[in-house]
Amino acid sequence: MNAPAAKPAPPLGELIARLSALHPRRIDLGLERMHRLLERLDHPERKLPPVIHVAGTNGKGSTIAYLRAILEAAGLRVHVYTSPYLVRVNECFRIGRAGGGALVGDDELRTTLEHCERANAGAPVTIFEIETAAAFCLFAQHPADVLLLEVGLGGRLDATNAIAAPLASVIAPIGIDHTEFLGDTLTAIALEKAAIIKRDVPVICAEQAPEALAAIEAQARHMRAPLHAAGQQWHVNVERGRLVYQDDRGLMDLAAPKLFGRHQFDNAGLAIATLRAQKMFSIGNAAFEAGIVSAEWPARMQRLASGTLVDQAPSGCELWLDGGHNADGGRVAAAALGDLEERVSRPLVVIVGMMGNKDAGAFLANFAGLTRHIIAVQIPDRDNAMPPDDLANVVRQLGMRVETSVSVEAALGSLARLAYEVPPRILITGSLYLAGHVLSANGTPPG
Repeated sequence: MNAPAAKPAPPLGELIARLSALHPRRIDLGLERMHRLLERLDHPERKLPPVIHVAGTNGKGSTIAYLRAILEAAGLRVHVYTSPYLVRVNECFRIGRAGGGALVGDDELRTTLEHCERANAGAPVTIFEIETAAAFCLFAQHPADVLLLEVGLGGRLDATNAIAAPLASVIAPIGIDHTEFLGDTLTAIALEKAAIIKRDVPVICAEQAPEALAAIEAQARHMRAPLHAAGQQWHVNVERGRLVYQDDRGLMDLAAPKLFGRHQFDNAGLAIATLRAQKMFSIGNAAFEAGIVSAEWPARMQRLASGTLVDQAPSGCELWLDGGHNADGGRVAAAALGDLEERVSRPLVVIVGMMGNKDAGAFLANFAGLTRHIIAVQIPDRDNAMPPDDLANVVRQLGMRVETSVSVEAALGSLARLAYEVPPRILITGSLYLAGHVLSANGTPPG
């Protein structure tokens, strides 16, 4: 007699939904719940490889992508924890292995999350906190040389700040975002993010607005943390299309990043500065060059060259995707589009969907000089997304032509029916949630 077939495990989505119900709010900053859960789990955060802790408003993910690519090019095993995911929750957890890491598999992630669920015993905990605890458990079980740990929101009260003594603290560019949690001034937000700085641990920061830099400098002094600031202790420039980095140890002339946009030179420079500030690993120039030119990070000025949505778009068009959603994110995307226009001129159409808590006007104002054609769309499956009609009203106030569409797919279809003398350049932007939907619908999810 054949044994009965094993009952298939439920989808990860069901487990995530159950864990999300443990707290009435998705975001509730504070470390008490996290410390309690980590104690019940026998402190996995104390059993991790050396940690590089990365905060900031924009550029965190790209900086981590460069760090990972460089470290892996140097032959090191690199764990990575990032958020949010675009298509699958597995994207948040990359397990380092010799020769390159891989996203955690469904079975191992489910087992680890269920272990954290049992330890939590029904107590209130946010989904990000229990996912972060699961990340610590996963990474403690797998040997690696380094862990790249991205702050979820802010820094001071973020679940990742349970780490006591990282190898380095990194602060990417700080801007105005998440004001309902972090404060409505750049100084207040910078103070929240600078709170990841630990005593005597080197802190490496990108170029910042003066008030943000002042907050970082004050916290670094208070914690006696050596500060390596862009424009002071290190510099990165573009010369003849190449990345030129300089600090007190010398100059590096490297190929341009694969990731598109002038801001990616700055993110790459931040990664280089971080690895040159730490003393645990010796990284050669060959690894820096290999990492810079190979690093990938989805939905950051990403060219979609093939896929279901590309087939629905106007023939011969350029289709770009960017998850930017705040004023600074819009600024760097608009600058990248300006660079593209200088190379090959095309009419620009921006398809945008945003969440209801974002400053749509500050984001979209960046595109006013580049396009007069905006299509506002709904972000699927997000109750707190901004209605397309409301988004359209914001666009009209900026003096740009706007229409609404029920979806990205419908917007692309309407553009495909227009007669263009030159096929357009189309940017889909405004939200990482929208970007995730686009990658999934296009059949090109991150791996």
